[in-house]
Amino acid sequence: MHTITPIATIETPYKEKFAVPRQPRLVPSATARIKLLGELNCMEAVRELEQFSHLWLLFLFDQNLEAGWKPTVRPPRLGGNERVGVLASRSTFRPNGIGMSAVEFRGINKEGDQIYIEVGSVDLVDGTPIIDIKPYIPYSDSVPEAKGGYADAEPPTVEVEFSPTALAILQSLPDSTVKQAVISEVLAQDPRPAYKKNKPDDKQYAVHLYNLNVKFTISGNLVTVTTIEHF
Repeated sequence: MHTITPIATIETPYKEKFAVPRQPRLVPSATARIKLLGELNCMEAVRELEQFSHLWLLFLFDQNLEAGWKPTVRPPRLGGNERVGVLASRSTFRPNGIGMSAVEFRGINKEGDQIYIEVGSVDLVDGTPIIDIKPYIPYSDSVPEAKGGYADAEPPTVEVEFSPTALAILQSLPDSTVKQAVISEVLAQDPRPAYKKNKPDDKQYAVHLYNLNVKFTISGNLVTVTTIEHF
């Protein structure tokens, strides 16, 4: 029996699972930072990391661990109806609850005694425990001729617009340009359950990004951000 202890946590704009893109690199405007813990919180542990443009993050799906797992799952890319084996999926409900993401490396910062690794294009909930960090090695980690099965191409996106009310609120906030880009890129992925897509839907939804509650509706291939609230 082995015990895995997190070496870091990550700070991201995504305050809940509903807001998280289903894969890395789908929301390129979002940035995050990794807070190193314990003995790893030292400059020696990140020496020469700047040589690499991307990193592998291994992490725990900590919000799903108690829910357990099943041998088959319904991937969103198959409409949420067709079952495949859990090992033929990127499901967050896994036997050991371990995920991995290739993310952009953006630098190292030190604030007092705390070391942070700055990263981009992540798909992790704020506070997710990181269990390992490895450099991405292009010659071995990239396989141009690889087949992606039912997820061979990026998922389709929808158009996003902001109501005058939402836009006025957004423009009054610090870093409004970045926040608008992140909101747009997140909602363009249509975060609703797969079975909701391509069907009439008059429900108002909300996602928590940064310290904002972003409310929106979807009609066909158009997402309308109706209002934005602080929480």
